[in-house]
Amino acid sequence: MSYAMSAALQGAIYQRLAGDPALAALVGAHIYDAPPAGTLPGLYLTLGAETVRDASDADGNGAWHDLTVAVISDAAGFQSAKEVAAAASDALDDAPLALTRGRLVSLHFRRARAQRESGGLRRIDMIFRARVEDA
Repeated sequence: MSYAMSAALQGAIYQRLAGDPALAALVGAHIYDAPPAGTLPGLYLTLGAETVRDASDADGNGAWHDLTVAVISDAAGFQSAKEVAAAASDALDDAPLALTRGRLVSLHFRRARAQRESGGLRRIDMIFRARVEDA
């Protein structure tokens, strides 16, 4: 197994989301690895937790990454959060990402969960599955 491509995968996902015009129109530059201290915008996106499993074979090291992209909104309903989630999903599903280490074999949407959180926040957690190989 190799976890060595995790940072490269996260960086490529961040670049893809940050460079997507449809997503930028909805959240601007409010895409975070971790939300900054202080007052947060009313609508933003974060890169979150991941679970990684070995996918190595006779040809080399590889891994399956199930990673979370979350949309957080302080709006009264889910509409704006769902619009952001749709744009993020469109940007990532089967995206041709270039990693600084290794190679992306595939990236696909797996599932999502929309929920209300304390303080009146709305949250949508989307799980994407990536298959990477150490090139």
